[in-house]
Amino acid sequence: MSQLRQKLDQLILQTELSVSERQREQLVGYVELLNKWNKAYNLTSVRDPNEMVVKHILDSIVVSSHLPGERYIDVGTGPGLPGIPLAIMHPDKEFHLLDSLGKRIRFIKQVIHELKIENVTPIQSRVEEYQPEDKFDGVLSRAFASMVDMVEWCHHLPKEHTGRFLALKGQLSQDEIAELPEWCCVIDIKPLKVPQLEGERHLVILSRKE
Repeated sequence: MSQLRQKLDQLILQTELSVSERQREQLVGYVELLNKWNKAYNLTSVRDPNEMVVKHILDSIVVSSHLPGERYIDVGTGPGLPGIPLAIMHPDKEFHLLDSLGKRIRFIKQVIHELKIENVTPIQSRVEEYQPEDKFDGVLSRAFASMVDMVEWCHHLPKEHTGRFLALKGQLSQDEIAELPEWCCVIDIKPLKVPQLEGERHLVILSRKE
């Protein structure tokens, strides 16, 4: 068994997640591809694959139990985070991964081809220019600078009454919440526990005001 697989297994044991053998293989495969492509494409500032398991894989999949609905878009996905780990965890849901940089989308296409992931659609576009025919149950974001930017730039993406914004954040700033536009409100804040990751993590769930 590879060192990365051992590391992943140890970390999953410290959570309440149930992860099948195939899902574990795909998650490790994703880290291996990310590490390989990173040398040429500079996809992430995390260089050590063992750190990627904590900072990218676990940090993404800890939100997998908080995803109601079937159709998600991961905005500013970068090399596919959190979208690819979440798609692996939820083969029954649909994930659209949006980024404006061609090299990132090429990498994501390679990942879904090599790991045989069938529920991911890569989209190369700027978020404000992307007009989907069908809206989404959830708009995910891990790398947005602020929740204000996220909801302003992505306001046209969630379903009108039921759609949610899901922001993966570190420390939670009350100032950031206070700055949200009138039409948007926080409906839940879930503290997340990521084994071996220092600092706070939160999932902030926002919706339109009715």
